[in-house]
Amino acid sequence: MSRSIGFLGPEGSFSHEATLTLGAQDSVAYRSLADLLAAVSDGEIAQALVPLENALEGTVAATIDGLVFDHDLYIVHELILPISLHLLAKPGVAIDEVTSVRSYVHALGQVRNYLASRGLATVETGSTSQAAREVSESSEKWAAVGSLLAGEIFGLDSIANDIADHGANATKFVVVEKNRIASPTGQDRTSIVCFQDADRPGSLFGILGRFAARDINLTRLESRPTKQGLGNYCFVIEFEGHIGDDVVSDCLIDLQAHLARVKFLGSYPVTGEQSQERRGDVEQARLRADEWVRQIKGLIS
Repeated sequence: MSRSIGFLGPEGSFSHEATLTLGAQDSVAYRSLADLLAAVSDGEIAQALVPLENALEGTVAATIDGLVFDHDLYIVHELILPISLHLLAKPGVAIDEVTSVRSYVHALGQVRNYLASRGLATVETGSTSQAAREVSESSEKWAAVGSLLAGEIFGLDSIANDIADHGANATKFVVVEKNRIASPTGQDRTSIVCFQDADRPGSLFGILGRFAARDINLTRLESRPTKQGLGNYCFVIEFEGHIGDDVVSDCLIDLQAHLARVKFLGSYPVTGEQSQERRGDVEQARLRADEWVRQIKGLIS
């Protein structure tokens, strides 16, 4: 197996920029997220960095569905990358000369209002950097929505900077592997999928109650269609803690045994100390409560 890390290419994509942020020395571009996840699953590469969620457009469906339904891979790391979107065109092309704008579907969604206000038609491509490549190779007066890195690589100028419809744009990327779960760090997050055996009143409440009873903080909850019929859903759940933590493993055992079929997507380190601090507060509260109960029991005669 190659020790390379794969990303959604070509070079100049935000995924490529994220691999550079990780300090990856040996990276390989793939044409689609489906190809990228399959490459890890088949052992062609050791790791893949994939976009999971964008602050403006939400979940990247191709990634989450690939992890939930198509492959058995584990998330081992996450990375939050601030995203600045620019309108890129060949040198000498003015914005009022642009006939169409190309980019990845999520990038186009993030600049929807900007493009609509200027009456610019859009064309979807496989990635932001693929759009930049197509613009650079065309004799038409097209533009691409992408990164400054893509502009540099493909010889394009930015004719409009920071064009996202909303500020604070960022994308969460995750690194996935086939046969490894990341070691606990004390600042970890776990992702799972819960498949219900039957759709019945209170089923989601029952699932969430297992976490609440153990003071496990959920950081994300999303329903996804199972592709087995209209109205048939599973739940993707992210929460603080690591499978190596007793409280987390006990919760998953409880879920698997009584409420739902669980698919484990990984336990992995996250940035910042907020998770660790919150978990520490919870543990201290439980210790105080445990001491309180012991004192009461000590009065039994």
